[in-house]
Amino acid sequence: MDADVIVIGAGLAGLRSARHLEQARLAVVVVEAADAVGGRVRTDVVDGFRCDRGFQVLNPAYPAVARWIDVAALQLQDFGVGAIVRTGATTTTVAHPLRHPQHALRTITSGLLPLTDLLALARWLGPTLLDARAATRATSDETLRASLDAAGLTGRLRRDVLDTFLAGVLADSSGDASANYVRLLLRSFALGAPGLPREGMQAMPEQLAAGLREPVRLGTAAREVRDVADGVEVTTDGGALRARAAVVAVGPQHVADLTPLGAPETHGLTTWWFRATGEPRTGPFLLLDASRPGGGPAGPVWNTAVISEAAPSYAPPGQHLVQATTLLGEPDGRAGEQEVRRDLARLYGTATARWEVLAHHVVHHTLPAQAPGPIRRGPIWTGERVLVTGDHRETASIQGALVAGEHAGAAVAARLAG
Repeated sequence: MDADVIVIGAGLAGLRSARHLEQARLAVVVVEAADAVGGRVRTDVVDGFRCDRGFQVLNPAYPAVARWIDVAALQLQDFGVGAIVRTGATTTTVAHPLRHPQHALRTITSGLLPLTDLLALARWLGPTLLDARAATRATSDETLRASLDAAGLTGRLRRDVLDTFLAGVLADSSGDASANYVRLLLRSFALGAPGLPREGMQAMPEQLAAGLREPVRLGTAAREVRDVADGVEVTTDGGALRARAAVVAVGPQHVADLTPLGAPETHGLTTWWFRATGEPRTGPFLLLDASRPGGGPAGPVWNTAVISEAAPSYAPPGQHLVQATTLLGEPDGRAGEQEVRRDLARLYGTATARWEVLAHHVVHHTLPAQAPGPIRRGPIWTGERVLVTGDHRETASIQGALVAGEHAGAAVAARLAG
């Protein structure tokens, strides 16, 4: 035997699973096809700029993050609690009045927060805000779109703010996501201020990997997993490995490559990263576009931000880093550079012709789709000693990935102990 357990995939779920198994005093080998840990949580460094692969944030209010990540060591740089909303030629900063009192009057008088919408949101989100179990233990669920309609949340707060913001978070503008899942997401945003680690989002999985007794075997793709008489055998590019059990924690698009399970549905987005000239000052806020009649963006960009305003470590001193996100599910989700530049010029009210493209990430499988139904399904055994896990088995989030890994580690440890 090469180990007690082989973990396939060094994303958040795989790394958390390996940490749990090692804490259970089991010998673990983690294999990863890529050249670094992180899975979908990766950061490229380009000319001194940090460009995450897909715009991501770390929310310290996630219980799993608070429990298993040393957030203080990551030196989190916070975004503002709110957003800048562009409607036509007007931009309005809508922000938490207690955390950003300088924006309180403008927020209240913006017209983006009608009282009817605020009351409807309170009714819709209130129980989950007070207790997450209101969503996780709910016996019924429906689509986000139907749920918000039924709650009477149909005014400007919905169409000019929430719909656009959530489309970027979910990488999906259809409104078909689980309403209970979105309640959990909004609860975390209400309780915490998301931010970016000083060294980029990849610093989080690197922290998890650094705690393992044996380094992750990078550049070692798994090609086959099968049960054998005394455990499992994993065929990799580096040869065959044997263990008493295996955890398959690959990205959702690769689940069908190694198991009899089908590939879960996913949603995708693209992120453009620009070195911006001039001084595009927005403060530490996300900029949402609601310029289309009836709400939603008038161009391909669903959200954008001057990342260096919120996270100065993402850019060299005195320089500006701007991200722009498009959704692959939209007809213009694969818009070209010039179309994105024109849209950013409109959104920021400044010339963008001299902005330099640092990176353009097309992330086809950003997040698993979270359809209405049970939120936490747990890992699934596909053989006597092979367990499949990942955020597609929990919630499509950093929280879900960490919880999925923990549950998988516990399940394998229990089976081997038996």
